[in-house]
Amino acid sequence: MDQVEFIKQCEGEGIDTWNSVMLLYRAAIRELDTKIQILNEEFKQTHQYNPIEYVKSRVKSPESIVKKLDRYGYEDSIENMVTYCNDIAGMRIVCSFTSDIYRMADMIGRQNDITVISIKDYLRNPKDSGYKSYHMLVTLPIFLSDKVVDTKVEIQIRTIAMDFWASLEHKIYYKFEGNAPEYISKDLRECSGIVSMLDAKMLSLNEAIMEAKAEEIT
Repeated sequence: MDQVEFIKQCEGEGIDTWNSVMLLYRAAIRELDTKIQILNEEFKQTHQYNPIEYVKSRVKSPESIVKKLDRYGYEDSIENMVTYCNDIAGMRIVCSFTSDIYRMADMIGRQNDITVISIKDYLRNPKDSGYKSYHMLVTLPIFLSDKVVDTKVEIQIRTIAMDFWASLEHKIYYKFEGNAPEYISKDLRECSGIVSMLDAKMLSLNEAIMEAKAEEIT
């Protein structure tokens, strides 16, 4: 069953229903984290290369959820929360190189018990702000004592440089409450271009190193 069906089986919009839903999100993060670590270890064993630098995860706070629903114009309810807030459970996978991003996305998408709901490729189509990342909205089954609930998680996959830029952009816009002066936005877009050039240069350097090593072996 999906999360909306699960809520309808619970009794009302009370604290018990809230706690049950948040348990699903926390469980989904733990399940996904285990899967990602296994994929990373398998890749490292097979290719002697570690595509993941680090992984971050979080479950949105009640305050953040309410603000998002208000911003979207929806009534504050648990059903609206699970229906319209797709990033309550979020995981960020930070990779070494841009090629690793699509490699990780492919490995995640081929997991039999993960369903990919949607993909937003902000690498090929960056936001106007300069933001770049690869977003996947997925569901994975959470096995409770008497039912299985498909639970949503948003996955963001990006490079170290992209993560650095996005973190600073978030802090800057937070200070201006989302209304940063145009010259700040312009500088951020320019920095995003520099980040892209850095990622491209580092990828090219890594490929050259791999080719040199292969020549040494042969």
